[in-house]
This record gives sequence, structure tokens and C-alpha cells, in this order.
Amino acid sequence: MKAASALDYRELARKRLPHFLFEYIDGGSYSEVTLKRNVADLEEIALRQRVLTDVSTLDLSTELFGRTQLLPIALAPIGLAGMNARRGEVQAARAAQTAGIPFCLSTVSACSLDEVAAGTSQPFWFQLYMIRDRAFMRDLLAKAKAAQCSALVFTVDMPVPGSRYRDYRSGLAGATGLMGAARRAIQAALRPAWAYDVALRGRPHQLGNVAPVLGKNTGLEDFFAWMRNNFDPTVSWNDLTFIREIWDGPLIIKGILDVDDAKAAADLGADGIVVSNHGGRQLDGVPSTARALPPIADAVRDRLTILADGGVRSGLDVVRMLALGAHGVLLGRAWVYALAAGGEKGVDHMLRLIEAEIRVAMALTSCRNIAEIGPGTLVAPGRLG
Repeated sequence: MKAASALDYRELARKRLPHFLFEYIDGGSYSEVTLKRNVADLEEIALRQRVLTDVSTLDLSTELFGRTQLLPIALAPIGLAGMNARRGEVQAARAAQTAGIPFCLSTVSACSLDEVAAGTSQPFWFQLYMIRDRAFMRDLLAKAKAAQCSALVFTVDMPVPGSRYRDYRSGLAGATGLMGAARRAIQAALRPAWAYDVALRGRPHQLGNVAPVLGKNTGLEDFFAWMRNNFDPTVSWNDLTFIREIWDGPLIIKGILDVDDAKAAADLGADGIVVSNHGGRQLDGVPSTARALPPIADAVRDRLTILADGGVRSGLDVVRMLALGAHGVLLGRAWVYALAAGGEKGVDHMLRLIEAEIRVAMALTSCRNIAEIGPGTLVAPGRLG
């Protein structure tokens, strides 16, 4: 099948990846209510078609955190993304560089900060969790500075990991020891192309940024154990002072769903926020991003840069998010599906598909540049109550 949309890459990824890896990137927490809401609520937003305006010239560029980029999107941080293709984060970062957009590297990526920096020439963003070991956090931030990362995305909605039933059913989580490894090995053997290209040729298989503290404990069970034991449940707004003492670049707070939290982020001097429910992978039953975004935008859009993610599967969804109040949009699963299916070329193609869809949506809503996309781009009532 030749992919004609970002969702087509989902099916291609399902056919190529071992079952446990596909379920990890595709699934959400608990009964996946929020995961479904993210997609369904965004689809309900009706765009307002306008005609007979000159849309022969469209400008999709925008400025985020002092840097001009060609599209109003960025590639969101995804844990273990590098297991979906050989040295996957490097491939995705190169595709983002070609598209003229930011790439954000996860704390729990397969490729390290140094490896991604060596494989690209464009500055990228780095995502950080609050970790119990503050000395280790200082080291990570120093490495991010040395890699010339242009922004820090501080994720705050994961003081404890959510429970993802699919990971237990697939054998990614909870299946420890030889039996767990054997179960995953059988699934990998059923995907020989992935097994050869990634499992054999893509070594080392470890958390590149966390390897110094994991030592020899680099199995998948060690990954989940490390998250449970090292993410800090005591994290509070006061910890932003600790971050600011070390990081003097743009600071983006990811995981905001509540207006009061958005105001607190603005009061404490954050440069931006990401309105996000972690892709429906943390607390199930919370509102979709499409519902949470408009009141947050009303409250703080003039004080900081607002990014949003969750349920974005097309360029039309990007325009919907912008119309609801975001300055930019993070793509998550869309780029990982494309990476799994086609590596760097897959991500590059997916981004060109998204760009083409944004262009059509802008032309048929009479928006000639990104700044013209707003509430008037939507059919009333353009917001979900």
C-alpha cells in the first residue's frame, strides 16, 4: 500500500513492527477513553469554507521561540522512538531538518543527545522529566546545552507513569526474565524486516540519555522499572526555579490541561506551554485537547506561546488546532508511524502530506498566512463545550 495520508502509515507500521512495539506507540492508558476523545473531538470541529478570495500565494511559515520555521508544526518527543527504525531518532531529526521544523528528543530516547547532534546540523529541542536524581538532571541539561538544543520541553504530567493495559497484554510491560524476553523475541521473529534492520543492525538497544545510570541494565523491563523508580512524584511549581537556574533558553511546560495551571506557568515565566494529555497515555478520562485548548488560549495566549498535541492525524487537524488558539502543533504518533514504516523517507513523505493538507485547508478557508487562522476559520460554534 502506498501511503496517501498519515493514517495510512499507521497500518504500514502495524504490519512492520513487532506487536509489542506497535501496541506501545498506538495505545493509551486504561480503557483509552481520552485517546479516543482526542481524535473524535478534533474531527467534530467544522472548518468554515470561504470562496472567491485570492489564495494564489500561501505562507505557511511561522516563528516559534525566536526562530522562523517553514511549517507551524514540530515533531513531539516520543519515548523509545529509536526502536521503530534503525537509530530512529536521528532519522526523524533529519526529516524535520529537511522540512524546516523543530524535532524534540525525548529523555527516554534510544539515541543520545550527542548522537542526534552529530547526525544533524539544525538545533533541536530536548524534552525532560523531573527526575529524583537532581545531579543527573544537571548533567542532562549540560549535555543539552552542549548539543546546542534550542528549547527545553519540561514534561510535568508524568509524576508517576500511567497504566497502559496494551503494554501488559503485548508483553512489553510486566513480562520480565527469560519468559518475557522469549515472548518479545517470537514477536520480533514474525517481523523479519524489522528484526534484521533494527534488532540486528540497529544496536546498541538502550536508552541513550539514561545509559550512564542504567549501566548493564538495559532491557525493556529495566526501562519501565527505571521510570517507576526515578520519576519524581514530589514535583511542584517550585521546581521550575531549579530548572531555570540551569537552563537559560526557551522553557516550554508540557502537559497543561487546566486554565489555572496555564496561568501558573505564565506567572512563573515559562516561554511556552503544550496543551496536552500525553496522547491519552496518562490519566484516562480527562478532556481532549480540543476541549481544553480554547479556554486556555483565552486566558494566556497573549502571555506565552501555546503549542498543542493530541489526536492530530492530518493537516486539517493542524488548522483546527491553530483556529482553537494554538500558535503551533506537535505531531506525535503520526511521525512515529511514518518512521516505523519508512524511516527518514517515510517521515519526510508524511510531512509533505501534512503540508499539502494544510495548504488546501488554508486556501478553502481563505487564510493566506498562519496569522489569519483563528476563531473565524471555524463554523460557529467552533468550540466544544
